[in-house]
Amino acid sequence: MSDMDRREAVKALALLPFAFSWDLTAPQMERAARAFVAPAAPAYVPKFFTAHEWQTVRMLADYVIPRDEKSGSATDAKVPEYMDWLMADKEASANSKVQMRGGLAWLDLQASARFNTTFIKATDSQRKQILDDIAWPKKAKPEFSQGVSFFNRFRDLTASGFFSSEMGYKDVNFVGNVALPAWNGCPQSAMDKLGVSHDLMKTRVPVQHKS
Repeated sequence: MSDMDRREAVKALALLPFAFSWDLTAPQMERAARAFVAPAAPAYVPKFFTAHEWQTVRMLADYVIPRDEKSGSATDAKVPEYMDWLMADKEASANSKVQMRGGLAWLDLQASARFNTTFIKATDSQRKQILDDIAWPKKAKPEFSQGVSFFNRFRDLTASGFFSSEMGYKDVNFVGNVALPAWNGCPQSAMDKLGVSHDLMKTRVPVQHKS
């Protein structure tokens, strides 16, 4: 599971609606996104996650969206803070909290059973062995179904947090929400790519009226 594969998969997931994930409501997701447009304080204290869970969430989020030559990682974009805000929100369901805590515990159980350690204390190679078993639902063994369900939702939530941040906007070259004082037509580079011209676009097709 290469870093490039993860990043491309996450970008595709970012195009999907996320309100259904973890039983979270659309207003919750929107408020969380707005809350972390500006960088959070350096010494952020999680309100939902325990200290150990917080370390696991930060590490796992960066496996989903690692830092690359174009932009920072999920933790650089304050995605763990976004998740913590959602889980601690008064509207977060008990089911969502159980799923999150249960999934993080599942990672530790796997690390303990396989390598006699916790997920965050395992080596990078060991952690990737665990993640490779749950990152691809169609390839996953039945006994890993709980881990698959958790990781899929965690990956969706990571994508939601990252691509609703300023860093995420820039990563996909999003140019919306910008004042446009004048419209000079479609850029020539785009016209060339489409193989059309402004003259062609100005051509009007007569409307055929039924008699």
